[in-house]
Amino acid sequence: MSKELNRIPIGKVRRASKFVTTGAKVGANYVKAYSKAALKGKLDQNELDNDNARDIYDSLSELKGSALKMAQLLSMDQNVLPKAYADKFSMAQYSAPPLSYPLVKKTFIDNMDKEPNEIFDTFGKSASNAASMGQVHKAELNGQKLAVKVQYPGVADSIKSDLKLAKPFALKLMNVKGKDVDPYMKEVEGKLLEEADYTLELRQSMDFAQKCENVDGVFFPTYFPELSSPQILTMSWLNGEPIGAWMKHEQKQPDRDRLGQILWNFYMYQMHELRMMHADPHPGNFIIDANNNLGVIDFGCIKHIPKDFYDAYFELTSYEVLDNPQRVDELFRKLEIIRPDDPEKDVKIVTAMFTDLIRLLSRPFNEGVFDFSDDRYFTEIYMKGEAISKDPEMNRLQARGSRHFIYFNRTFFGLYNILHALKAKVDCSTKEIFKVAS
Repeated sequence: MSKELNRIPIGKVRRASKFVTTGAKVGANYVKAYSKAALKGKLDQNELDNDNARDIYDSLSELKGSALKMAQLLSMDQNVLPKAYADKFSMAQYSAPPLSYPLVKKTFIDNMDKEPNEIFDTFGKSASNAASMGQVHKAELNGQKLAVKVQYPGVADSIKSDLKLAKPFALKLMNVKGKDVDPYMKEVEGKLLEEADYTLELRQSMDFAQKCENVDGVFFPTYFPELSSPQILTMSWLNGEPIGAWMKHEQKQPDRDRLGQILWNFYMYQMHELRMMHADPHPGNFIIDANNNLGVIDFGCIKHIPKDFYDAYFELTSYEVLDNPQRVDELFRKLEIIRPDDPEKDVKIVTAMFTDLIRLLSRPFNEGVFDFSDDRYFTEIYMKGEAISKDPEMNRLQARGSRHFIYFNRTFFGLYNILHALKAKVDCSTKEIFKVAS
């Protein structure tokens, strides 16, 4: 665990000052890099990226909240950022610097009018896990082991201002124009505000657990409303280890395949049956128990799927549909990939690029049993992303598609990446998506 933080900048001025200081550090890194390049005759882009990634992540770690959450979001799609940034920002998923106990105690007093040791029989003063918007402490009450999630101070109040401050960094990293990402930033802002509301997360968690109780191989914590508040969420402690740690041990291929199938079926059930999904599929949110079943936590980010988006999105996963130019054009317009004012030249460019990309990403849906351990497939995805990012025509056309793509893509990229790390073979054509073969 990283060194504990004794304070977090809360006011707008103090947080803005942190962004300004970070910008100055990044500027100094560029001066250093280009000075070295003048002497050596070549720019060391990797060193520049590493220096910038370190300084930006260190600053975001101190700010916590939505600023650090953006780093986590960006890191989940390895095609969006240079490798140095993706590697560093991915630490926001599970190993961000935790808050010191005095700050945790103050949050309890503000929310519950009591200190932790007045509520629980035992309460760990050091966080067992720290992420972008909150950290988890082990506790016990009446013999029941508990996980208590404590939100960082000022998270909810700073979301809108933080996103405005972080936007220039994000635009620079992703090489897009501000006006093109405004609808997507609004979508992210809305979801972050939801994630900062632990009362909402409590309701969503209990609702999700009840609705998914028929999904084989999946289990959830029990939640305790009487021990929760807008900034504190208490649930039963799930025994096991995070899926990332589980994968580091030597595991039998049938166990990897079974777990991959459970994960796939769980997500397909959410999307096709519930029309909503757990939109934060990073390894820290999945716990594997002694029976290799899948425990799921953190329901702060739930994406509800509008019917028109759902119908068009999943229709496009069919190769038969992708081979029908007229239907592709209709669906691309429904999904805002093609805009009403696009000239014919742009329509052809966008159609060709997105058809190829969707055909690639929907391959698992069309091949029945799919081997997610295939490095060639993920290299192909990476190379396609690289080609798009460097294509001057696509850079001219900028961001495309409905705002709903943001969390849909985040979910699928997260799911694919976990299945790849699992090296799992998964039946992606299964119809009884709430059943898992033994």
